[in-house]
Amino acid sequence: MGWEAMKVVAQIAVVAVLTSAGGAGWYFRDAVLPGQQAKASATAAPAQRAIPIEAQKVRIGPIDDTVEAVGTALANESITVTTKISGIVKAIKFTEGQVVKAGTIILELDDREPSASLEAAKATREQAKAALDRAKMLLTQGNAPQARVDDLEGAYRNAEARVRVIDAQLADLKITAPFPGKLGIRRVSPGSLVSVGTVITTLDDVETIKLRFYVPEAAIGSIKPGSGVAASGNGVPGRTFSGAITSIDTRVDTTTRAIEVRAEFANDDGLLKPGMFLTVKLALNRRDGAMIVPEEAVVPEGIRQYVYIVADGKAVKTEVKLGARLPGEVEIREGLKPDSVVVTSGIQKIRDGSLVRTGA
Repeated sequence: MGWEAMKVVAQIAVVAVLTSAGGAGWYFRDAVLPGQQAKASATAAPAQRAIPIEAQKVRIGPIDDTVEAVGTALANESITVTTKISGIVKAIKFTEGQVVKAGTIILELDDREPSASLEAAKATREQAKAALDRAKMLLTQGNAPQARVDDLEGAYRNAEARVRVIDAQLADLKITAPFPGKLGIRRVSPGSLVSVGTVITTLDDVETIKLRFYVPEAAIGSIKPGSGVAASGNGVPGRTFSGAITSIDTRVDTTTRAIEVRAEFANDDGLLKPGMFLTVKLALNRRDGAMIVPEEAVVPEGIRQYVYIVADGKAVKTEVKLGARLPGEVEIREGLKPDSVVVTSGIQKIRDGSLVRTGA
C-alpha cells in the first residue's frame, strides 16, 4: 500500500474514534445527567415552596399618649393622736377601726385633781368679786380709796384667769377627734400613766384618698387640675380606680426633672389604704390615625425592632420605630404605610425574602 493510501486510512480511523467518543459523550449526557438534573431539581424545589403564614393589615385608630408613674396613697386628712398633758388614763372611748365624727371623745384622763383645783379657783374668784363689789360701793360713798379698788380689781382678774387656765387643762384631759375619720390601733390602756406626746392611736379620713406621684418635666404642658387619672396596685388586684388631678406643684425637682402631682380618688369601699403603692396612668392627649399592629408582629433584635411586611408574595424584613403600647398591640411610628400587611404568625419559619402565603 502506498503512502497516500495509508494516510487516507489513518484519517478515516481518527474520524471513527472521534465519532465513537462523541457518541459515548452523548450517551453519558443522556443517561447520566438527567438523573443529576432531576436530583438537583428535587433539591431546589423545597426552597421555592411558599411558607404558610398568617398576616394582618395595619390597623388605623386613635392613640392616647399616656404617662405611667408610681404613686403613694395618702389619707385625705391624717394625724397621730397624742396627749397634750400628763395624767392617768381614766377611760378609753373608742374601739380600733371605729369611724367617728368630728368632736367625738376618744380618751379621757383622770380629772379629779384639776376638778378640785377648779372648784377652789372658782371660790377664790367669787370671793375676789364680792370684795371688789364692796370696795366699789364704798368708793362711791367716799369710804374707800381708789387704790384699794384697783388692787381688788387686779386680784379678781387673776382669779378669773386661774379659772380659765384650769378649764383649759380640764378640756385637754378629754381628747377628741378634730375631723371625721377612722381610728387605728390603740396604743394605751386604762389606768396607764401617759406623758405629754404619748401616742394614743391614729385618725385617718379615708373616704377620699389622695395620691402623690411625679411626672416628667416634658409632660407638664399636657396636664392640669381636673385631668383624669387611672390607678391600680398589687394590693387590689384586678381593680382600676378612677380619679382626677387636684393640684400640681409650682416647682420642678432639679435632680429628677420631675414635678409632684396630687390626685384624689373616691374610696367608698375602703379598699385603698394610706401608704399603698399604686401605678398611675395619666392620659396626656389623643392622636387620631395612628398605625397599630399586634405585638406578636414585632421582632426585637438588640435595641432595634422589626416586622415582616408581605409584598409580592415575599416577606420583607423592615425596621420600625415603636410608639405607644395598647393591650396586645403596639403603635408603629415609622417604617410602615397605612396599607402595609404584616406577618403575625409563622415568623420563626421565615427570613427576609422568603416566599410566603397565607393559610395552611
